[in-house]
Amino acid sequence: MKSRINELEKLKIKSISLTGPTTLGNLAILGKGYVGVVVIAKKGSKTVALKIRRTDSPRKNMKNEAILLKLVNSVKVGPKMIDVSKNFLVMEYLDGEKFSDWIEMLKGIGSAKKLKTIIRNVLEDCYRLDQIGFDHGELSNISKHVIVGETKTSLIDFESSSTERRPSNVTSITQAFFIGSGISKKAQKIYKNSSKEKIIQALKSYKQEKSRENFEKLLKVLKL
Repeated sequence: MKSRINELEKLKIKSISLTGPTTLGNLAILGKGYVGVVVIAKKGSKTVALKIRRTDSPRKNMKNEAILLKLVNSVKVGPKMIDVSKNFLVMEYLDGEKFSDWIEMLKGIGSAKKLKTIIRNVLEDCYRLDQIGFDHGELSNISKHVIVGETKTSLIDFESSSTERRPSNVTSITQAFFIGSGISKKAQKIYKNSSKEKIIQALKSYKQEKSRENFEKLLKVLKL
């Protein structure tokens, strides 16, 4: 415990705020995974997201996740990596809603346009990750891995990511948005999309060759 407090002091973390949409016992936090839990913290006067390594985590430290986050930051994806120590990862705090909550609240005039803009932005991020050979690994479950904010929409949580696997970011997230989930049904109600067959065909072409041309063709099929 003392060593963790020393780490926080070195990282200049002044305080931790237990608020957020996820519960851990009777505590409110931003999120949790098998590697760590994420809370809001203050680094100096700045509000940040702080990932705390779980004591029962299979990972020995947070360094590898920090390296992966820096890599996605290099193509303008994800929350900015700020600092790291053995047990803590300090990141940009993204004030927003999980995509699954955001789409539930999406109503009224302009809904289709808003949804298309968000999906297009997320797909562009996924395309950039595909291009650098980076696989997020959990995008088939977008409810927890896309944050929609006022000024920025972002992919989050890169703890299962890899540069060793064949990347399937665009494929996974397109299937989650449009083919096989409750979210896809909700999206279809907001704007009518192409048939599943057409989407699957466009995905197959993109999977064979992850070119900009095939990506643009996919966007066209998705009416984006």
